[in-house]
Amino acid sequence: MAFAPMGPEASFFEVLDRHRESLLAALRRGGREPPSGGSRLASSSEVLASIENIIQDIITSLARNEAPAFTIDNRSSWENIKFEDSVGLQMVSHCTTRKIKSDSPKSAQKFALILKILSMIYKLVQSNTYATKRDIYYTDSQLFGNQTVVDNIINDISCMLKVSRRSLHILSTSKGLIAGNLRYIEEDGTKVNCTCGATGKGVPDLNTRLLVKKLWDTFHVPVFTLVDADPHGIEIMCIYKYGSMSMSFEAHHLTVPAIRWLGLLPSDLKRLNVPKDSLIPLTKRDQMKLDSILRRPYVTCQPFWRKEMEIMADSKMKAEIQALTFLSSDYLSRVYLPNKLKFGGWI
Repeated sequence: MAFAPMGPEASFFEVLDRHRESLLAALRRGGREPPSGGSRLASSSEVLASIENIIQDIITSLARNEAPAFTIDNRSSWENIKFEDSVGLQMVSHCTTRKIKSDSPKSAQKFALILKILSMIYKLVQSNTYATKRDIYYTDSQLFGNQTVVDNIINDISCMLKVSRRSLHILSTSKGLIAGNLRYIEEDGTKVNCTCGATGKGVPDLNTRLLVKKLWDTFHVPVFTLVDADPHGIEIMCIYKYGSMSMSFEAHHLTVPAIRWLGLLPSDLKRLNVPKDSLIPLTKRDQMKLDSILRRPYVTCQPFWRKEMEIMADSKMKAEIQALTFLSSDYLSRVYLPNKLKFGGWI
């Protein structure tokens, strides 16, 4: 919901403190005490045991002269997704599945690739070493064909074993950027100083989502999104806040439903009299994306979001954050953001 202005005498730090308290109070009213350390990762022994059980099932099938198969939850169907305001998009407990059969011409190759990557994961976990998805792809790029094949199989394995991807000792090649008054120490002892970084951008990778989730779980720092006023900017915000369908099996580790939309709001464009020549017409692809978001289950509990998206749909126009430079080159940092934070201009 919108946050009421506190008056010109309130600094944006005071407003943010009050907002933080309101978020924590909402958690307590819902009977959900704020977690102190984030979601638990599966232990190495648990992951190894799960893989060993799968291999044992394959051996048993072969001993019975049966063709082994992997049973994997269907991650691409909205029928298997439910929405909880406190978590976001997550898989239902009894979802539809698909079989990856070793004796089917359509799936035999994928069965073999899953088995190969399972063996690599087993070695990584056993030796307590880590690899990126890119590392795995380049172990045999001709066999895998492309990076997307590897990415999808790793997600399928994570879903099949019911453990987070980090528990598999597989990391993303980080694309996220971070800047701010923050310093921390990685698990391997690496010291990270975020004051030397750049601003975040684009569709969030897993590492970035994990970091934002960690900041919320540990410190309950109010989190706001600043994105372009277009369907793809809104999609980015939705992934941070409620997660994605393809990673819904890991929602508890990744989503931060307390996130608020700071801007750039479609209503800001009219309010600030942004000239039409600074706006961009929605493409057919933009309109399809916007329609898709409006049909998602979480929009029903976000009436202010819906209103903003309807403004965009009616105007058939979108805008990048850079559109604010028509006012002045530093309008975003000098006026727009300080006032939004000071007067609670988020939804």
